[in-house]
Amino acid sequence: MSNIFCKLSPGVSHISSSGIFLSRHWQVRLKGLSAFASRQYKPIAVCAAMGTVASENMDPLQKRLMFDDECILVDENDAVVGHDSKYNCHLMENINAGKALHRAFSVFLFNTKHELLLQKRSGTKVTFPLVWTNTCCSHPLHRESELISENHLGVRNAAQRKLLDELGIVAEDAPVDQFTALGRILYKAPSDGKWGEHELDYLLFLVRDVRIRPNPEEVADVMYVNKDQLKELLRKADAGEDGVKLSPWFRLVVDNFLFDWWNKLENNTLSAVINMETIYRLS
Repeated sequence: MSNIFCKLSPGVSHISSSGIFLSRHWQVRLKGLSAFASRQYKPIAVCAAMGTVASENMDPLQKRLMFDDECILVDENDAVVGHDSKYNCHLMENINAGKALHRAFSVFLFNTKHELLLQKRSGTKVTFPLVWTNTCCSHPLHRESELISENHLGVRNAAQRKLLDELGIVAEDAPVDQFTALGRILYKAPSDGKWGEHELDYLLFLVRDVRIRPNPEEVADVMYVNKDQLKELLRKADAGEDGVKLSPWFRLVVDNFLFDWWNKLENNTLSAVINMETIYRLS
């Protein structure tokens, strides 16, 4: 097992260089070789050579998220086709093979002065570390509460969960019924030679005055910006000044939608641009 990573079946908590570790519940159920070898609990047959967890030298939190969290695999029309680990979904070899398109969301949180909250991603992030991006970017997970399609509730539930995880924004400050889903984009972007993104990304606006307690394991910095301040950040990123870098999905949204949507938010006409029927394919 030292050079093999296997897609885990239910009950397998993780894999190390020494073998498979099972949750306590499944240790009891699989006690004895006869139970483990039974038809119902046969071992995993298909593995992919991807290296062990230890060989990745990841931050412990990011390692746990990459292997424990299961993203929702979709086709280019956003139909659910399966699920896989964040690890597998962000490997460029899987992205290039067309096996990693997954559902995501990007939250744009404004205060009541219509300033946009940005975050700088932690340096321990596996993909796109230390880049500035929109308020919160992550994935609905393959769990019942985040698969609900009606009114995009599953995506909004995931956004509420991740705002707490990353920024300490409690659910009462970010009610799921206050998110406005404006549209969906499909994009692909390499992070480095090994990692990247291939996402069908839901774009969510939220206007709330919130209390922020950033998690340093997820977020390196935060700031509110008005439109002029964001334009200056864009200028610095384009000029390579002060080491400013932007996430590719944030830049796509900025270049294609954000300032127009921001104007409409200020003019209370945001509903005019809602389009959840079209999937915008951006590059």
